Amino acid sequence: MASNQARTMDPPFSGQFVFTVDGLTIGTFLEVSGLSVQIDTEEVVEGGQNQFTHKLPKQMKWPNLVLKRGITDTDTLFEWFAKCSGDGLESAGNKIERRHGSVQLKDSTGKVVRRWDFTEAFPVKWSGPKLAATSKDLATEELEVCHCGFKPAK
Repeated sequence: MASNQARTMDPPFSGQFVFTVDGLTIGTFLEVSGLSVQIDTEEVVEGGQNQFTHKLPKQMKWPNLVLKRGITDTDTLFEWFAKCSGDGLESAGNKIERRHGSVQLKDSTGKVVRRWDFTEAFPVKWSGPKLAATSKDLATEELEVCHCGFKPAK
């Protein structure tokens, strides 16, 4: 007997995220947040209509991406941040080079399951680990990136 039941795919393991910018791998991260979008609305009251208020779409809002990972021996992440601030920004004529990139979700075998491509991004915050000799916490760094939107890609 043939079964016509739909098969449910198991959700992918979400423990490995690769962040790339203009083809350069910035790093593999333990946590990525900020993959969301919101459409603001404007309320318009119509005279004589008191059962509801019209809601019209306005602009889209994209929160910053926040990427967290354990400290590694590569400086790619911090080098990108340094190019967009301080002496790096001054040497570029005080112009930030906005870049395109992606966040890739990989399964347990390392295969890319899903990808989100973002546009016109640059880093706005880097945080290093809290250093305490008595702490048992994993030493992590965090990168916050602003952008002008993303879209799912295959």
